[in-house]
Amino acid sequence: RAGAAAGCDLCADGAAAGRCLTCGVRLCRFCCRAHRRQKKTASHAVTELENTKDCNQAGKPLLCTSHPTEELRLFCEQCDQLVCQDCVLDRHRQHPCDFTSHVIHRQGDALRELLKSTQHHMDTLEDVLSQVDDMGSAVRSRAEAVAAEICLFARGYVKAIEEHRDRLLKQLEDLKVQKENLLHLQKAQLQQLLLDMRTGVEFTEHLLMSGSDVDILITKGVVSSRLTKLNSIAYSTHPSVDDRIQFAPHERAGQCCGYEVVGAIFNKVVDPARCTLHGEDLHSARQNQLSGFTLLCKDTMGEHMGRGGEVVLVTITHKDKRDCAIKPTVCDNGDGTYCISYSPEEPGVYAVCVCVKGQHVQGSPFTLVVKHKFREHQGVFHCCTFCSSGGQKAARCACGGTMPGGYQGCGHGHKGHPGCHHWSCCGQVKESSECLCGPPSDTSQRSLLRTVAL
Repeated sequence: RAGAAAGCDLCADGAAAGRCLTCGVRLCRFCCRAHRRQKKTASHAVTELENTKDCNQAGKPLLCTSHPTEELRLFCEQCDQLVCQDCVLDRHRQHPCDFTSHVIHRQGDALRELLKSTQHHMDTLEDVLSQVDDMGSAVRSRAEAVAAEICLFARGYVKAIEEHRDRLLKQLEDLKVQKENLLHLQKAQLQQLLLDMRTGVEFTEHLLMSGSDVDILITKGVVSSRLTKLNSIAYSTHPSVDDRIQFAPHERAGQCCGYEVVGAIFNKVVDPARCTLHGEDLHSARQNQLSGFTLLCKDTMGEHMGRGGEVVLVTITHKDKRDCAIKPTVCDNGDGTYCISYSPEEPGVYAVCVCVKGQHVQGSPFTLVVKHKFREHQGVFHCCTFCSSGGQKAARCACGGTMPGGYQGCGHGHKGHPGCHHWSCCGQVKESSECLCGPPSDTSQRSLLRTVAL
């Protein structure tokens, strides 16, 4: 029995010629070749029994450690281990056991399924590793491309900034030359006027000191005319320009070479005396109705500022009621104009003050008249009282017309009739208009209301 050749665990037809070190099964030559060819078991390590040192020793059956004389020919599925017959009768009595040749296929299939799942994960991991390597290459390539874009952008940006710098410096130089030319012109005019005055003064002083009475009287008219003309020449007591040149580094300056740039030179200074107010609601408004006007800021030369940022203060106070004031809203449009809106709650006369940098603008302060809210007509828009009242004699109309026969209201073609449709409450002939009548008395209200109802 010990010298008998062990059989193949898979086909049980041929003698064992090798052993799979991964599965632990004995294989005949045919099964060894098949084991290596199958995709699932191609990675298993198969050892040829002929190549071992002792073929008989390699095919020698395994003996039980608890029962040394018994061969491990059975397999306990509950304990998942090889057992001998004595072990089945002893410690594995109630356990499901079977011969190894019977369970090897089932156990091998389970192992092969697990191996298949593991190999699938291996394939997936290899694929993921390949994707990771590819992504690493893509990241490096993309980073190099973006770096080139950044360098190109930076070069263009630097070029745009340099061009913007040169443009600002050129603008500054032109502004300086313009101011210097104006100062030179003013200086030349003042110097010439001073020279003319000095000549006239020296001549007059010499005449008064050295001239005879006759000389003085003869030249008095010419000298007086000359001095009077010199004294009448108007000239500015201040330099014609100032040194107000400002650089605003955060001011948007449009585009340069396709890039947005900031930084602008300002030489315009707002002049409150030249700022103007505009709007239909400048001097009149309605109670509880949103109204407003516009402030246009100008510089010392009377030109539109073209930018915002000025400190504008607006106050609207009632002239008769000390504690009554309107809180306006000032909206900076960013282009040198400011919208001032308000909604008066009380009718009456208000004083409006508009100040820029603490100084009144042109036309400030001014008077604002707030009228009562729009009065709607309480009567009817009719052709005559006779028709609208159903022929009642007591019905009256605000047009003041009367009819013969004791009728108090107007009628077609009779005295006082406007000659067209009109409102019975105030006599206005325009249908879309404001009622002009004030709060009526009780008697007139009753009669007019009766007319309206009819």
